[in-house]
Amino acid sequence: MQLEHKDNISPVLKDGIKNYLIDIDGTITEDVPNEQPERMATCEPFPDALETINKWYDEGHQICFFTSRTEEHREVTLEWLNKHGFKFHSLLVGKPRGGNYHWIDNHLVKATRYTGKFTDLVEKEVVIQVFKD
Repeated sequence: MQLEHKDNISPVLKDGIKNYLIDIDGTITEDVPNEQPERMATCEPFPDALETINKWYDEGHQICFFTSRTEEHREVTLEWLNKHGFKFHSLLVGKPRGGNYHWIDNHLVKATRYTGKFTDLVEKEVVIQVFKD
């Protein structure tokens, strides 16, 4: 991992390196609910997601899959990611279900909603909510 360390602060990635947190169900494959775990091993990845994520990995970005699948689904999820050739650094399970996320963090957080096509990211001006100064 390419981190810069300074005394008494959280580490940050080097300039130009992103720390991608990527959902699985409905984002890199069909939407498989936790209530249907038998489908987790047999669903197919979206080809554009596999290609784009592996390119980001090869460019030196950090890839973490962050999913609402539970701890009991960890092994089938890891096997599926490896079987299909996804390159990644980590897997976090137990993301809250239900969407409409509003992330609050002491680091800058950028979010991109998946709407059916994985591509390189482009810049776009949007309205965001922030804390009062």
